[in-house]
Amino acid sequence: MRLDLFSDVADLTAAIVDIESVSGAEGPLADAVEEALRALPHLAVERDGNNVIARTDLGRPERVVLAGHLDTVPLNGNLPSRMEGDRLYGCGTTDMKSGVAVALRLAATVTEPTRDITYVFYECEEIEAERNGLRQLAATRPELLAGDFAVLMEPTGAHIEGGCQGTMRIEVTAKGERAHSARAWMGSNAIHTAGQILDVLRAYEPARPVVDGLQYHEGLNAVFIQGGVAGNVIPDECTVTVNYRFAPDKSLAEAEAYLREVFEGFDVKVTDAASAARPGLTHPAAAAFVESVASGGTEVRAKLGWTDVARFSELGVPAVNYGPGEPTLAHTKDEYVEMPLIADCETRMRTWLS
Repeated sequence: MRLDLFSDVADLTAAIVDIESVSGAEGPLADAVEEALRALPHLAVERDGNNVIARTDLGRPERVVLAGHLDTVPLNGNLPSRMEGDRLYGCGTTDMKSGVAVALRLAATVTEPTRDITYVFYECEEIEAERNGLRQLAATRPELLAGDFAVLMEPTGAHIEGGCQGTMRIEVTAKGERAHSARAWMGSNAIHTAGQILDVLRAYEPARPVVDGLQYHEGLNAVFIQGGVAGNVIPDECTVTVNYRFAPDKSLAEAEAYLREVFEGFDVKVTDAASAARPGLTHPAAAAFVESVASGGTEVRAKLGWTDVARFSELGVPAVNYGPGEPTLAHTKDEYVEMPLIADCETRMRTWLS
């Protein structure tokens, strides 16, 4: 399939949505994106797996990176796309093929930007981190992601969302002693003891720190609980899996230290973690983006979740999330994007880059 990058951004979004690209099967869409970008003489294009990178090289004093993932979650009877009024329905419309369409339109039509631009369209964002295309590029070709500032075209409802929260999952284990349930007093019930873990979670008051002028809202929640041996045995172990979403004023080490303090007296094991990212809005390139794009009532707010802006942060590149999709609709069967927001995002981004 071929993409016409000079078509209306709404039509381009629909065309991209209709090229199925569930995680791990982005090949056909990456092929179409690569073919369309290679036809543009002002861009240098590279392909790495199903990651497509296009760059201007105009000698500008600043370089910005515009990035978007090509993959979607599995289909749910929501392809092909369909239009109803100003809404385009279909898998990936909001997360994040409408953002990809904006970036592709800009790549085709902003031929003399005031800043050099790197466009990155990558694979496998919606699945395990080891397969994430942006992570692979950061590890093997970090020079392709270098820049003074980055915009990840994630769904934000056309608002600027700075940085992202970190996430950490831990297993908190209560210990006991097995016994026959008819003689429970001879043992110690670990599931009962785990109630103390739940008491800590119920009493938790979320921190709301302000980082670079944006207020974050932390969260500490049980997401799994496992325990028990048999119907007639007092259990000697019960494990509560807890997810901590923390603001970018904490490092991974500080987040872990905090959790070990909160659950002191229990065994704590970290099973998964990803760093937070500061908004970096004080950087001149970021400030210029906010000044240009946020005019006319666009809200600037904290990103309450984890996104790949954290990968740019690890490379020393301040980054924000900005895209036309509505984040609360991501991954739903009736996912849609408001067409006027796609055009609005394109216009604002074009003004900033021009």
